[in-house]
Amino acid sequence: MEPNPVAPPAATLENPAARLSLPVEGMTCASCAGRVERALRKVPGVTEAHVNLAAERAEVTGAAAPAELAAAIRAAGYAVPEVERIIGIEGMSCASCVGRVERALSKVPGVLSVSVNLAAEQARLRLLAGTGDAGLAAALARAGYRLAAAPDDAAAEEDAAAARLTRQGREVLAAAVIAAPFLLGMAGMPFGLDWMPHPWVQLGLAALMFGWFGPRFLRAAWGALRARTGNMDLLVSLGTGAALGLSLWQLWRHGAGHSHGLYFEAAVVVLFFVVLGKWLEARARRGTGAALRALLALRPPTARRLDPDGTEHEVPAAALLVGDRIAVRPGERIPVDAEVESGEAGVDESALTGESRPVAKAPGGAVSAGTVVLDGRLVLRATAVGQDTTLARIAALVSAAQASRAPVQKLVDRVSAVFVPVVLVIAAATLTGWLLAGAGFEAALLHAVAVLVIACPCALGLATPAAIMAGTGAAARAGILLRDAEAIERAHSITLVAFDKTGTLTEGRPRLAALHPAPGMEAVDALALAAALQAGSEHPLAGAVLAAHGAPPPAVEGFRALPGRGVEGIVRGRRLVLGSPRLLAETGAAPSALAAVAEAEAAQGRSLAWLLDPAGPAVLALLAFEDAPKPGAEHAVAGLRALGVEVAMLSGDIAAAARAVAARLGITQVAAEVLPGDKAAQVQAWRQEGARVAMVGDGVNDAPALAAADLGIAMGTGTDVAMAAAGVVLMRGDPGLVPAALDITRRTYGKVKGNLAWAFAYNLLGLPLAALGLLSPPLAGAAMALSSVCVVANALRLTRWRPAVRVAA
Repeated sequence: MEPNPVAPPAATLENPAARLSLPVEGMTCASCAGRVERALRKVPGVTEAHVNLAAERAEVTGAAAPAELAAAIRAAGYAVPEVERIIGIEGMSCASCVGRVERALSKVPGVLSVSVNLAAEQARLRLLAGTGDAGLAAALARAGYRLAAAPDDAAAEEDAAAARLTRQGREVLAAAVIAAPFLLGMAGMPFGLDWMPHPWVQLGLAALMFGWFGPRFLRAAWGALRARTGNMDLLVSLGTGAALGLSLWQLWRHGAGHSHGLYFEAAVVVLFFVVLGKWLEARARRGTGAALRALLALRPPTARRLDPDGTEHEVPAAALLVGDRIAVRPGERIPVDAEVESGEAGVDESALTGESRPVAKAPGGAVSAGTVVLDGRLVLRATAVGQDTTLARIAALVSAAQASRAPVQKLVDRVSAVFVPVVLVIAAATLTGWLLAGAGFEAALLHAVAVLVIACPCALGLATPAAIMAGTGAAARAGILLRDAEAIERAHSITLVAFDKTGTLTEGRPRLAALHPAPGMEAVDALALAAALQAGSEHPLAGAVLAAHGAPPPAVEGFRALPGRGVEGIVRGRRLVLGSPRLLAETGAAPSALAAVAEAEAAQGRSLAWLLDPAGPAVLALLAFEDAPKPGAEHAVAGLRALGVEVAMLSGDIAAAARAVAARLGITQVAAEVLPGDKAAQVQAWRQEGARVAMVGDGVNDAPALAAADLGIAMGTGTDVAMAAAGVVLMRGDPGLVPAALDITRRTYGKVKGNLAWAFAYNLLGLPLAALGLLSPPLAGAAMALSSVCVVANALRLTRWRPAVRVAA
């Protein structure tokens, strides 16, 4: 019998709102990225396509099949890595199930083909590399089936990437062995020593080098020519091909006795340095994506699902559904977002929030996927799985940020579009110029080859994305999520940070700040009486009193709430009331000795409550409450001042309360009694005064102000509305992360500018030097390889960044 679908079909790339990320291999420079983008945009149904050269991925939005996109990338001369998988499927019962499963799986972004075997209860999939199990499991669940088994894609992709890097390393060693005789010969030249191999040995070594490494450059160059564009491979192919051709001509014309007219060393050594540079660049680029890989590695591959009778079964974590019960033992990672049903344990959440201290969890508490149970066994009920978990959303946000383009990248794109044609023109002009100046054809050609080889569009293309990837990854490790590259560009110029007070700078809940007993009354006794009256109250101040008392309060009889005024009840045979100054006036009790104290507490913005005996009437005690600043608030203000940023505070509280908190934190600009709708207007007013404003908030009423600011910063402990309006999300409610966020954005933007300056300066200086004959082709090749490595290595320094501001425990 055919099961009924449990949900509508999944959104796929056929849905105009769908988005797909495709891995792309073979790109070497910004021109390659541009060619892939143009090829993807020509696919019918594609509305937007962006390529991240550093991440080697293409982000595509629109209505087009993944297979069509992969075909377009291959037609442009690049590779789209694919994998084949076999997964187990539970619940199939007839031939019609086969069709339904195939249709469900084929709609998952990244699935290229599906073949289902009913007898084996398996499906064979052809997928784009990196397609995860979560989407497959969700699609099957919507069709009424369950994923039974699936390998860990993240681990498989990690192994494949490591294997590619190892293979590149072996190729570098092989290229070094081939180039070594030429390097030795070049080392003897300055001393008049002829250490070059025999011409026929040179030919053999050159043939070996070009036979091994030449085809990859030639294929990429031919692809560029077919697409009527250029790239680094075209420049390298032309340069080394010209040197090789000239050497062959000289060898054929003059024979083996004319060894000093051969230039095999130029071609071989240039290829060696290019291969070496690409390997070093790949190693460095791998480091820039380490943070995202670390996030993805937090997902455990399996989980212990509980049957209704409590029996544990180990299943793939991707097969879990919302509502499943899961057991997690000490030392294990939690596989999904869940609510604790039973058990108590400390949970290490540092990988998600950056908070190093364990967080205690008890029944009713929420836990997140990827966190570690330190002690005790927890039984959980899944509340979010797959791409809906906090871990997956963080990883998606980091991935999107790393794939995003900074506005400054538009300049690089314009330069890259004409870079290779301009270099070809310069090379041709160099050849012509030297010939007209009377130089021989050999010398003129070598100078032109040096121009072709030293030009490096790779450094230009990697300058921005490498820094963005490294910066966003470093920030994510500290619990700071940078939404996109534009947020980084906006954040570096912030001059004023405005904090919402409640819940952002303060704890957001009242605490008992002071208790002043009347003469003849002990503070301990007064607190016990107040706690007894508050035991049955739901008022926020009740929790503060009970927390301050910390022990079971005395019994209360005849408890009654007095709306808008307080509470009353009989404690220890005595009728008492606890309430506002209005209740004090109603009872007619005189504050007497506590009147001055009450004025002083009110001047600090604290809320007052009076403990009274109405029979007297008599005042027994005065209780003062405050919303205390968070432990990291003072450090945050000091950290921002150290960065040269002014600090302001917005609050809907009364002016006295707002000024009291501001004074404690050292904030001089305070806007108090501001209605939620007026917060955005205040932010606009600061901007009109010339300030570049960042707004920090956590509530729904902060969203308009977050959107109105130059940069919105939302606390991850706040609402989804606030986080959606923000360019930066802090994964824990620590205001000390705000200066850290501005610090990492400034450093990241500084790396972007530094990388671009280096890349432009390198080409602006290197091309003229090569054209003037001051650089030989081998030296130009070494410089070209070094330029890309320097750009990525400079960006990689960001991965060592750690927040400077620490919150006191």
